[in-house]
Amino acid sequence: MTQEAFAQAARTYGDTVYRIAYHALNSRADAEDVTQTVLLKLYECKKEFESEEHMKHWILRVAVNESRKLLRSFWRRTLVPLEEWQERAAPEDPARAEVLEAVMALEPKYRLAVYLYYYEGLTVAEAAAVMKANVSTVQTWLLRARERLRRELVKKEESVCVRPEIVP
Repeated sequence: MTQEAFAQAARTYGDTVYRIAYHALNSRADAEDVTQTVLLKLYECKKEFESEEHMKHWILRVAVNESRKLLRSFWRRTLVPLEEWQERAAPEDPARAEVLEAVMALEPKYRLAVYLYYYEGLTVAEAAAVMKANVSTVQTWLLRARERLRRELVKKEESVCVRPEIVP
């Protein structure tokens, strides 16, 4: 791979790799580490890709694998420091912020399936290939994720709509 081809691939897919890692790991620092690892592997990769689509699939597959490897790591932290929560930029639309918060609260496999399908626009079959899972498994994960999101968002909506009783 030439320097120019690598630079173009890094510009094209760098953000996608970061977003996949962030949705899998729910940590900016870990997502940055995974992004660097994936780009390093791409730079060191000696294989010739058949097409742009083949390279994209390879990059997504490596991003998912590296994210999973980090999740299995002994040193993986499960708590998010308060400072990191404060750093997160909230979307301008409150409804979108609420949905994003609910998506980020899902288990990693559900969160990643939702991200690949809804945010990256992959088909269920493509998401299954990237996640190395059966198509029916990814369909089930999406179904369960939608149900959990629906339940969580309805619960939040009900808690907002409940009026305290006014006592004279």
